[in-house]
Amino acid sequence: MSLIEEIRQAVIEGQAKQVVPKIEQALAEGVAPETILHDGLIDAMQEVGRLFEEGEYFVPEMLIAARAMKAALAILQPLLVDQGVEPLGRIVIGTVKGDLHDIGKSLVAMMLEGAGFEVVDLGVDVSPERFIEELQKGANVVAMSALLTTTMPNMKATIEAIESAGLRSQAIILVGGAPVTQAYAKEIGADGYAPDASAAVRVARQLTAK
Repeated sequence: MSLIEEIRQAVIEGQAKQVVPKIEQALAEGVAPETILHDGLIDAMQEVGRLFEEGEYFVPEMLIAARAMKAALAILQPLLVDQGVEPLGRIVIGTVKGDLHDIGKSLVAMMLEGAGFEVVDLGVDVSPERFIEELQKGANVVAMSALLTTTMPNMKATIEAIESAGLRSQAIILVGGAPVTQAYAKEIGADGYAPDASAAVRVARQLTAK
């Protein structure tokens, strides 16, 4: 098994302690950071997404794999920036105002990062103004999560605020969370809806590729 394949396998299995030394070894042997990113990490996270969608992996396995990927990215990111490797897009993500649920949103953020996006995670209870601030700094995707039916209207309020700020045309807007549906996403004018982290990556890729 090649070193890249070992890195890929370690991420899929969530072996964070094995991933880091293997990446350091690959870099020492002259493997390009971009190769490690694409063939090791991104490829691994696509496989994790596939296992999740086929019911072989569940949220705990995805979280463990995403943490291994995050440990790997911590080493690679500065090198990728030095090489001028462009991310697929810049995503600002957060749980909407009034909502303090974090786990689902954090998993989506980690999966998006593993897929090659630059991610700005604003955390929970995020006001429309904070999303707008990041759009003004160059983000091109807004990903919003709500876990309560009572906070869902704040998704609509955020989209309206983005429109009022004149930034709607530059922003791809994704929504998700337990009570959110495809129909609701359409009703409030979002560009995409994802029921889970794996779908979020797929939808983000599709929309940013257009």
